Amino acid sequence: MKIIILFLLAYLIGSIPSGLWVGKRFFHKDIRNYGSGNLGTTNTFRILGKPAGTIVFFMDVLKGTLATLLPSFFHLSGINPLFFGFAAIIGHMFPIFADFKGGKAVATSAGMLLGYNPAFGLFAFMIFFLLIFLTSRVSIASTLGVLLVLIATFIFPLTHFFILPHFDWLLTLMALVMTIAIWIRHRANFKRIMNGTESMVHFGLVYWKQAKQSTK
Repeated sequence: MKIIILFLLAYLIGSIPSGLWVGKRFFHKDIRNYGSGNLGTTNTFRILGKPAGTIVFFMDVLKGTLATLLPSFFHLSGINPLFFGFAAIIGHMFPIFADFKGGKAVATSAGMLLGYNPAFGLFAFMIFFLLIFLTSRVSIASTLGVLLVLIATFIFPLTHFFILPHFDWLLTLMALVMTIAIWIRHRANFKRIMNGTESMVHFGLVYWKQAKQSTK
C-alpha cells in the first residue's frame, strides 16, 4: 500500500502544471492559448519571458528530483527510485491538473536523473546547455541531448568512467523510454527544423551569427 501511495504522489507531483499556474497567477495568461500551446519551459520562455521561464524550468526539474527521492524520504526500500521518477514524467506529460495535456518532460526527465545519480544528472544538464549554445534551438538540444545521455549509459560503464562506472540496466531502459517519448513529442519540431522555420532562443552561436548578419 505504501508503494502505491508513493507512486500516486509521484504522479501528482509530476502533474503540477508549472507553466500554466505561473502564467495564470502572475500574468493572467493561459500559455496553452499562445505559441506552441505546450505547458513546458520553452513555451513559457517564449510567452512569459525569461524570469517566468527560468522559474518554470527549475520547478519542472524539481518535480522529477523530488519524485525520485520519495523512497528516501519515506524510508522505502526494495524498489528502484527510478520508477517514481518515471511516474513524475508520466504526470508531466499527462497531468491530471491540466486535462491530461502536458509538456514534453525534458526538464522533469533531467530532474529524475539528478535525483537518482547527481553526477550523471549534472552531465545531462551540461550536454543540454552545450547543445543550446551550439545550436540556439531547444528542440535540437532536447532530442539530441537525450540520445547522447542514452549512449552514455553504455559507454561510461565500458570505460569505467566514475560518473557511471557500472552498467545500470534500469537506467539504460529509462533513458531509452525517455528518448523515444521525447522524440515522439517533438515531431512537429522536426518538421519545422526541416522547413527552416524552427524558432531559436536568443542565445548561442547560431543566434549570434544571424543577429550579426542582420545588422550588416
